Amino acid sequence: MGVSSERTIVRPKRTAAALIAVALLATAGCSGRSGSETENSSSGDKVVADFGDLTGVCGDGDAAGSPTQGVTDSEITAGVFTDIGYSKNPEFVDAAKVFTSWCNAAGGINGRTITTEIHDSKVMAVRQKMVEACRTDFALVGGGAGLDGLGVKERLECTLPDFPAQISQQPNLGTDLQVIASQSTYAHYDPYNASRQWLTKEAYPESAGAIGIINGDSPVTKVLGDKAVESLNAMGAKVVYNQLYPVGGVTDWTPYAQAIKNSGVRGLIFIGEDGPLAKLEEKLTSMDYQLDWIDPTNNAFRPDYIELLGRSASFQNNIVDLGGVVPPQLADESPAMQQLQKLYEQYAPDAVISLPAIRAFSAWLLFAKAASACGSELTRTCVVDTAKKEAEWTGGGLHSPNDLSAKDPAPNCFNVMQATPEGWKAPEFGANEGLFRCGTPPYRYTGDYGEPMTLADVGKTMADVK
Repeated sequence: MGVSSERTIVRPKRTAAALIAVALLATAGCSGRSGSETENSSSGDKVVADFGDLTGVCGDGDAAGSPTQGVTDSEITAGVFTDIGYSKNPEFVDAAKVFTSWCNAAGGINGRTITTEIHDSKVMAVRQKMVEACRTDFALVGGGAGLDGLGVKERLECTLPDFPAQISQQPNLGTDLQVIASQSTYAHYDPYNASRQWLTKEAYPESAGAIGIINGDSPVTKVLGDKAVESLNAMGAKVVYNQLYPVGGVTDWTPYAQAIKNSGVRGLIFIGEDGPLAKLEEKLTSMDYQLDWIDPTNNAFRPDYIELLGRSASFQNNIVDLGGVVPPQLADESPAMQQLQKLYEQYAPDAVISLPAIRAFSAWLLFAKAASACGSELTRTCVVDTAKKEAEWTGGGLHSPNDLSAKDPAPNCFNVMQATPEGWKAPEFGANEGLFRCGTPPYRYTGDYGEPMTLADVGKTMADVK
């Protein structure tokens, strides 16, 4: 058996004086709206929590009843999946703590406290933890697991809604009862098509004929490599080097670096963890072999990746596609990101605001907004149907708009960041809508990479969802 779920409860403070005190504390130093920007706003004895351009995300109220599992007169139980026991990365736990602390301080969702069940799947225990979630949770919110496809059947069998921070495996992508607030992967479309077209046709056109791919030899990443080859070929780029590496570890990256050099690779896509890539780049740099660009995927978008790169941060050209998410480095241009930073400073001062954490916070915002609209009749059907009415969801301004009403959404916007010795910087990439570049025609895969699981696959319909 794995580690049992941890239960975190942050109860709302119901007196007006306490709520107003929290509101004043939370609003110190914010700016950007007329007057002063507030994270919580009061009207008489009622305090509501606003975020970015979203109003009334959380607040006190008189919701009553127990319409379904995980919802009572006083509480809503939400589950959070994480691989923290393996990865030691607390980003989803931290995001849940920050959001629920802030939301509950304003009164919760119509007066109901949000409590969280942390399901540590430790990579391999996804199915076991999903069975546990099915016994207690109203919905899953703001989490993710490396092998998340292992628990889809169980989730659909118990009709458990999912508002994930990220999706890792194709079987879990676009499944029924799933609402993705900030899309990073798509069931039938290449999420990197626009940025790679920019790289190979505009920024570094000579690299188009010499693309290399190094891919971790695992079920999670191998399909990503196949998809990359298909879309690169479709845009006219040529893959001249395509190699798997053992995810258990590579003793010496010299043979890989030499093969990349011998193949004349000018643009390299690395699909896997960033630690091994940093070692590969060190070998390439020591050979004095400089590529036009390296795409480490946005797994690498962390401050410590610059440190891992060492001298390669200045010699090589690492560029990541953030998929339309505002990076913390550009908070000066985003009131929503400024507010998120202040919430983290207040509730989790030692936590890192990672890219998945931003997506997780957007998922929490979406869940809370939809749940608030359902009032006392907070059912699984209501929260899913309400969330899917959002046709331009931005998480209050944390990312580019996503049409959650679309059954088979396609990416529309992207933005990129470049690793430099001074930190992550935004290069010139032709942004045409604020911080993002939007409007590049999407690429729909033609290969068969599997279809998302449905309620029908487990003998259920929406009539079974309570």
